[in-house]
Amino acid sequence: MKLYFSPMACSLSARIALHEAEALDPSFQAVEFVEVDTRAQRASDGADYRSIHGLGLVPALALPSGEVLTENAAVLQYIAEAFPRARLIPSDPSGRARVRQWLSFIGTELHKSVYVPLLDRTAPESVKAYALAKAGPRFGWLAEQLGEREFLLADFSVADAYLSTVLNWSSVTALRLERWPVLEAYLKRLQARPSIARALGEELGLYRARRAAPPAPPLGTHVKGV
Repeated sequence: MKLYFSPMACSLSARIALHEAEALDPSFQAVEFVEVDTRAQRASDGADYRSIHGLGLVPALALPSGEVLTENAAVLQYIAEAFPRARLIPSDPSGRARVRQWLSFIGTELHKSVYVPLLDRTAPESVKAYALAKAGPRFGWLAEQLGEREFLLADFSVADAYLSTVLNWSSVTALRLERWPVLEAYLKRLQARPSIARALGEELGLYRARRAAPPAPPLGTHVKGV
């Protein structure tokens, strides 16, 4: 398999899931990680990324069959089901439905509704204020649902991989997790988990380097002297 990712984007959750599988499932086989510059639509292996994913979004998971799977929730569920011994998704129908419920909530109510506007440098301040107003009820409800539990369900799942990824974005927005101590403690606890600590360590340096570098021109653009 090959995971196309952008540093510290939602594709981080797929890296976390893969590290969990590597540690817990003997059937795990090496996965290639390919960095994507989503602005220039270039992959680090030289590919035009739009030829891999027409919308140019991450993650994309290239399967051994040659198929390419997109959409974060689908990628996470594929990884969980491909490596069952890692127990990244429950085996019973009710538990699997609960994971899908959480993935849907995180993707729509947090990722897209709250964080995307807050992280968009071009979004008007009125849009950011609207997103912050939306955050209050959603984060309050999430804190109530999590309560004293260590994870969203009885055990760590791909839903936790996704939630820890998006909550981490709070540090670069006006959103302050200390308003919800349960969520702040949850994030700190999960960031100490070996798979998450490893994934953050691998991507944080790439993220900082990407932000410091001048933007690369899109593929097909002529650059003088090149």
